[in-house]
Amino acid sequence: MKPFPERILKTPLLAAFTALLLSGCAATAPLNEAAAPAPAGGFTTAPLPPSVPSDLPRTARPLHYAIHVVPDAAKLTFSGSETIDLEVFEQTDALVLHAVDLAIAEARLSPAGTVGQGAGGGAVLSARMDPDRQTVSLSAPGPIAPGRYRLALSYTGIINTQANGLFALDYPDKRTGETKRGLFTQFEAPDARRFAPMFDEPSYKATFDLAATVPAGQMAVSNMPVASEQVLGDGTKRVTFATTPKMSSYLLFFGLGEFERVSKPATGGVEVGIVAPAGSGTQTAYALDTLAPMVGYFTDYFGVPYPLPKLDNIAGPGESQFFGAMENWGAIFTFERILLEDPAVTSAATRQQIFSTQAHEVAHQWFGNIVTMAWWDDLWLNEGFASWIETKATDHFNPGWHALLTRVNGREAAMALDSFATTHPVVQEIRTVAETSQAFDAIAYQKGEAVLAMLESFAGEAVWRDGLRAYIAQHSYGNTVSDDLWRAVENAGATGLTAIAHDFTRQPGVPLVRADATCTDGRTRLTLTQSEFSRDRADEVAANPQRWRVPLLVSVAGAAPVREVLEGSAEMDLAGCGPVLVNSGQLGYYRSLVSPQMAAALTTALPQLAPIDQLGVVRDNWSLAQAGYQPAGIALEMLAAVPADANPVVAEGVVERWSVIHDLLEDEADKIAVRDLVAAHWLPRLAQLGYDPRPDEPLAEATLRAQLIATLGAMEEPGVLAQARTRFARLREDPKALDGPLKATWLQVAGRNATPSEWTMLAEIAAKSSSTAERQVLYQRLGGVADEALARRALALALTGEAGTSSSRIISAVAAEHPELAFDFAIANRARVEQLVDNSARARFFANLARQSDDEAILARLEQLRAETPEDERRAVDQVIASLRQRFASEPQLRTEIGAWLAAR
Repeated sequence: MKPFPERILKTPLLAAFTALLLSGCAATAPLNEAAAPAPAGGFTTAPLPPSVPSDLPRTARPLHYAIHVVPDAAKLTFSGSETIDLEVFEQTDALVLHAVDLAIAEARLSPAGTVGQGAGGGAVLSARMDPDRQTVSLSAPGPIAPGRYRLALSYTGIINTQANGLFALDYPDKRTGETKRGLFTQFEAPDARRFAPMFDEPSYKATFDLAATVPAGQMAVSNMPVASEQVLGDGTKRVTFATTPKMSSYLLFFGLGEFERVSKPATGGVEVGIVAPAGSGTQTAYALDTLAPMVGYFTDYFGVPYPLPKLDNIAGPGESQFFGAMENWGAIFTFERILLEDPAVTSAATRQQIFSTQAHEVAHQWFGNIVTMAWWDDLWLNEGFASWIETKATDHFNPGWHALLTRVNGREAAMALDSFATTHPVVQEIRTVAETSQAFDAIAYQKGEAVLAMLESFAGEAVWRDGLRAYIAQHSYGNTVSDDLWRAVENAGATGLTAIAHDFTRQPGVPLVRADATCTDGRTRLTLTQSEFSRDRADEVAANPQRWRVPLLVSVAGAAPVREVLEGSAEMDLAGCGPVLVNSGQLGYYRSLVSPQMAAALTTALPQLAPIDQLGVVRDNWSLAQAGYQPAGIALEMLAAVPADANPVVAEGVVERWSVIHDLLEDEADKIAVRDLVAAHWLPRLAQLGYDPRPDEPLAEATLRAQLIATLGAMEEPGVLAQARTRFARLREDPKALDGPLKATWLQVAGRNATPSEWTMLAEIAAKSSSTAERQVLYQRLGGVADEALARRALALALTGEAGTSSSRIISAVAAEHPELAFDFAIANRARVEQLVDNSARARFFANLARQSDDEAILARLEQLRAETPEDERRAVDQVIASLRQRFASEPQLRTEIGAWLAAR
């Protein structure tokens, strides 16, 4: 294990620091004017460079925090005391830190090394809060001279009921059903300032000592192991944790509650553990068994040992609209549904999500925690990279899951945002807290992953990995920007990578590669022209497209792909004749618009293509048709050409596309025609799989079964509906009749058409359940009903508080069936609904309620929402408006083309 950076050595106070100052009286000479230079060793500090954005003056930097909190969970308040060892770099009248929703009771400043530092010692500072800037200005009685100091503060704060800062989750005890309350923290991004006054920006790294006075019968958990526990004799204990390594404030974590912990050893003597609500029992086993080998895998991949003595993953019994898990160093936080395996409700897809989410957060322990982006502009360095290596790790440990195929879905999710004028670059300018929260989107995650996969292919796996290892080693415990990564990979041998990376990360949008091919004398002549793909500005970008250096992998008739970096236009002379894949292996982040003749050849050859090319070609061509670049018939022929015995992940993706097409249609005869087409092609695959899970079946087949049941059920295929109704009816006699990995699927199919008495039955089961994950599924189904009267009952239920953190899930479920109803309800009850949603997700939540609307009148209501939304929070609203405008403009023609294709068949 690599040793932690040393704690700072505090500068001794010289005798020149006067008794007048120590008494807190006014002084005119600069504080610590005669302080000696900092001794050698410890941290080497310097002001934050001008190249790194900051909300704070660059006059000081923290070195070490010692924080002690006393939470009062019942009252949803806490008190805190804190000392910050810091260095001041230039004379200043005040220290400015981040703080929000805190009341500062006292602040004192002493030169480093003063005997008796802390409460009652040092100069008294006056505190002035700035709620808009989320800062506190601590003014001294005289100028503060350069040097090292200790700042001591006492304060109080609030415990939130949504996942911001220190927050509470109420949940039913798994053993008794009694309501319990657990406390957790969520500090990204940026909410550590709600827990204690801090320099709450990624580049202000420091070490942390955390202690808490808590109920004696509860478990406290943080980033580091417990160093000591002191029973105080009044029903409480003081828990002190070991000192953390140097890290950013957003990675600090504290949790408290009636928990249980299971653990096992991992590589390098690291202890890994799962912390969960008491009574979780064997539900933690899968997460624990898969966590341990991940430490070894990432240690080997990065070439750097995991540097902490333990790594916990803490299960939170609730949910958020903003995030599912958080990579706190040594104390990952994950909402229970995607960490614990509940046999009553965990599906095969959720089991896969448990693994991949944990892989994502463990990867962050290196890429994000050991090395951290300098500012939120480069958030994608954390999230895109963790998404990329999460997929790689999932495939490594579970090759039968075909995880690499899911990168096609990620690419499509990114391009769905990136093809509108409302998009943004991967590396984006962020200047406010609201802009930081909005940066966590498909561009940061999925486009980031897609671009990294493309660049790894360009560099070669070995060179890429060597570059990453050098990057981690060089910048350990520091902060970086994107160019630091590109430089490391180029130095490892990937010449030209930086220019390509700049094209794809510094400008937004999606390249479009147009291709035409002719074959003569056994050779293919391929003509390539680069343009730009857009869903809402096709004519504009065609006339004046952005330019990229696009790394292509082109293959003919299944031959080994040929590499080419396309700049503008090119011609390629390739051996062989046959279907041409312009994006062979689907690792390129671009759309491929091929000639009708090339598309026909690909359709004919589609059953023989590699699974990733089958899925990628189908998704690419459907998106081109949606945007009007080619007739829908081309994409529909490709969808229909995917064989019924296709790879299960390919089959799942194709069936899901048919579901989208069915939902798009308005003509009932066309909807029935799509249903019959899908049933004829895919029901035999469902019959082969069976309606019930089989022991030890491949996970990919289990997820395909669920997709087939859900899609055919939504299309109202009679056989599937009959199965759903029969199984659903058993709930009246046995609330556990549907327990198992298909529970959510059967409830989705049957629950959509629930009667009032059936809806009431589900509501009663949900209220009595002691399983957080099961409650979430049931409450979602209460909202996902076709009957408008029942949907209104669900909306009313969401405001009662009965569903806890699942209340917002109910409203979102109603929006899937009745978007205008859900949106209008949320706006009419805005103040109450906002209490159900994380601060960082509110604009996105309200806007997304309208996303599925087919009523153009919704645009005016969205424009009103936009006008009422602060400018730096409008992106999500703008994106929904742009998406709806494009849909309303394009879908009539798309429906006509689909109808004509169906009629021709």
